[in-house]
Amino acid sequence: MIDSPAIRTQDLAKRYGEIQALAGISMTIPRGAVFGFLGPNGAGKTTAVKLLLGLARPTSGSAEVLGHPIGERASRRRVGYLPELFRYQGWLTAREVLALHCELAGIDRSAWTREIGDALAVVGLTDRAATRVNGFSKGMQQRLGLGVALLGDPELVLLDEPTSALDPVGRHDVREIIRALKERGMTVFLNSHLLTEVEQVCDRVTIVDHGKVVADGTLEELLRGDTVRIRALDLPRDTASALERFGTTTQDGEWLIVRGIDTERVPELVAEIVRLGGRVYAVEPRHESLEDRFLRLLGGA
Repeated sequence: MIDSPAIRTQDLAKRYGEIQALAGISMTIPRGAVFGFLGPNGAGKTTAVKLLLGLARPTSGSAEVLGHPIGERASRRRVGYLPELFRYQGWLTAREVLALHCELAGIDRSAWTREIGDALAVVGLTDRAATRVNGFSKGMQQRLGLGVALLGDPELVLLDEPTSALDPVGRHDVREIIRALKERGMTVFLNSHLLTEVEQVCDRVTIVDHGKVVADGTLEELLRGDTVRIRALDLPRDTASALERFGTTTQDGEWLIVRGIDTERVPELVAEIVRLGGRVYAVEPRHESLEDRFLRLLGGA
């Protein structure tokens, strides 16, 4: 099973009555990757996570987690999970919260001290082990949640919006923890709507909308090519179609926007506009961000 990907889905679908929450997604996530799962609200992200964890059953399609069919105990045994909304008993200390979850996870009691110590060290709470949860900031509670997800040395960790309620310092800390998990060989599944966070830590990304995959690949593949805006006058009507060989071209008044263009071809593009009779007044190249790509795939919504 070790040669199998961390997650593999094939036409995975889920329907709730008349609502098609997931319309058949197929994706493969290699082991050791930091994977970003993106989409607007209602896109099907939470439904997909529930299916992968065995908390809901698919209507059709199939999926495997760490080489085992979803829903089987073997597919959950090596998985850590941090839900978006969680709350621990405020009267418990960090160490006591972790001990409780060691018991719930069925971890041998002889290993508790090591497991708790390792988790506290990874999330940077060793010196706060005896502090009660009600004395923790949001960032510290998020760290503790990550520590719970790491108990049992999982091979795959699913994080549902782990930075959504944090300030910039807290988000930075979580990014560093995710990078540390990758260095340990763990696969991290990051469900998030904070695109700049995903762009900084993820190797691969899948974007879903209305329950379907609209883009999938490495960040390099998804962001290949740049965007250039050119202000030009006296353009013939069919200029946009004449420039399609340079990239996806649209016209907005006096501005031409060419997406997915190789930066080295910008001078050639300008020369072609002049050849077509245009007068060029401004050239504004820029690198396309994940947010740009995301909004373009979703039609700017």
